Amino acid sequence: MPDKHLSSQFDHELNTVSSRLMEMGGLVESQIQQAVYALSLFVEEVADQVIKTESQVNSMEVEIDRELSTIIARRQPTARDLRLLMAISKATANLERAGDEANKIARMVKSLIHSGGFRSLPSSELRLTTEMASGLLRKALDAFARLDTSTALSILKEDDLIDKEFDGFVRKLITYMMEDPRTISSSLDLLFVAKALERIGDHAKNIAELIIYIVKGEDVRHTSMEHIESTLQ
Repeated sequence: MPDKHLSSQFDHELNTVSSRLMEMGGLVESQIQQAVYALSLFVEEVADQVIKTESQVNSMEVEIDRELSTIIARRQPTARDLRLLMAISKATANLERAGDEANKIARMVKSLIHSGGFRSLPSSELRLTTEMASGLLRKALDAFARLDTSTALSILKEDDLIDKEFDGFVRKLITYMMEDPRTISSSLDLLFVAKALERIGDHAKNIAELIIYIVKGEDVRHTSMEHIESTLQ
């Protein structure tokens, strides 16, 4: 009976810290969506709200890491339980960085609004990239909650599409700057926005790799797609 009691307590602690991760993920998702809204309509008040949320996201990262340290010290988990706790810590760090990227987008939106440069730039062409990046992070969080490796694999493949969209957008911006040097400053701001979106996709990819690590016990970072597919078979 005592062993069963300890086991149920441990399960409760795992569920609690996992729920905290999902709560943080929801906050970062909201931050990204607000940043995207601010970018699409150039609403400074919404951009300001994104920036204000940053401190809350940072605090959650610290709190979750503290909870994880306490669980590891108290329970000394092994095997899959330890992998899960390590993965939650890394996923938390990736969410915090994704929030940082949303914060960068909000600050660039404010810069573009104040300079007036957004009126002459193809910011609307970033819409597809924004939808892909925010959707990919949402998908990664859902897959993490279910430890769904098949969805994780599809996320890894979709991240390549975001990279291609980013490369295409950069080429368009270069054309704008060559045709009208007066757009260079604002174009660089928009380039930083596009790079932030591409990085959000990267963080979603990192979370997907963590799912495979938890389930299969293998670190698939920096490996080929063929190797990952083989691992999941």
